[in-house]
Amino acid sequence: MRTLWKFGPSAAVGLSVVLALSACTTAESSTDAGAAIRLANCGRTVTLAKPATSAITVNQGATESALAIGAAQQLVATAYLDDAISPKWADAYGRIDVLSDKYPEREALLEKRPDLVAASYASAFTDKALGSEQSLADLGIAAYVSPFGCADKSARPAPSWAAVAGETSDYGTLFGRTEQADKVNDAMRATLAELKAKHAGAGRTIMWWDAKTDSPSVGGRGGGPQLVMDAVGATNVFGQLSGNWADTSWEAVLKADPDVIVLIDASWDPAAAKRAYLESDPALRDLSAVKRASYVVVPFSESTPGARLIDGAVRLSDALAG
Repeated sequence: MRTLWKFGPSAAVGLSVVLALSACTTAESSTDAGAAIRLANCGRTVTLAKPATSAITVNQGATESALAIGAAQQLVATAYLDDAISPKWADAYGRIDVLSDKYPEREALLEKRPDLVAASYASAFTDKALGSEQSLADLGIAAYVSPFGCADKSARPAPSWAAVAGETSDYGTLFGRTEQADKVNDAMRATLAELKAKHAGAGRTIMWWDAKTDSPSVGGRGGGPQLVMDAVGATNVFGQLSGNWADTSWEAVLKADPDVIVLIDASWDPAAAKRAYLESDPALRDLSAVKRASYVVVPFSESTPGARLIDGAVRLSDALAG
C-alpha cells in the first residue's frame, strides 16, 4: 500500500524517538480469571465483575487493540472501520459479527447483551450514538474509551509511546490478558529500537496530510503522526501546531515545501483523491514533493495511537529507506 519515489536532500535535523515506554496498567486490582476489575479511564472508573467475555468494540482502533492481544473470542460484535483491518488480524475479525459500518443503533448493541463496550473516541458515548457511559453502566455494561479520545481533553495523556503501551495494558486488564498485552508492548519497544537505529528519516521534512482541501488538516505536534515521525527521525514541518491534527493553509504548505508528503488513506478520504488534488492544482504541483512524486500512503488506522501506530512507523521508515 506504500508509494514512494526518489527524494531530494534536506538539511532538517530528525527528532529523536521516545523510548521511555512503560507497561504499567492503570488497573486498580488483579486481572486473574474471575477477578473483579476497576480501571481508571478518562475521569471515570470502569468496573467489571471479571474480565470481559462478551465485549463489543465500536471503532477500528478499539477492535484492533482487542485483536492484538488475542481477545477475538471474547468479542460478540464490532462496528465502524476507517480502512481495512490489518491482514494479521483479518481472519479473526472475519469471525466476529459486524453490527454497522458506523456506530450501530443502541438497540442493536443492547441485543447482543455485552458486558463491555470499548471505543476509540468519546463520540461513541453520546446521545447521537450509543448513549452515555453512565446509561450503559446503569444496565450493567462497562464502557471504555481510548485515553487519547477522552471527551475531557485535560484527561488525555501527553502523546508518547509509553502512553500507547498504557492503552494496550488497559486492554490486557479488561480482557484478562495482561501477559499477552505485555508481549505486544515488548514487541513495540523492540521495533522502536530498530527504527531508531535505522534513523531512516534523518534530514527529511514531512507534511502529514489527513483530510480536507480548503484548509488542510495536517499532523500537529500532539498525536500519532508526530510520534511516528519522531520514531524514524524525520522533521514535521507543522510540528509547531498544537494537537493531534491541526488545520493550516496551502500558503503555509508552499512556504514549508516538505521533502515528503504522507497521504492518509481512509474510507472517507482516500489517498488517491489527495494526490490527484495536489497534482492538479497549479500552485501545489510546484511543491518539491509533488514534482518528485515523493508520497507515502499510510492507512488512517496506522496514524492514530493504538495497536497499529507502530506499523505506521515501520511503513514510513521502510518508505524513506527505500
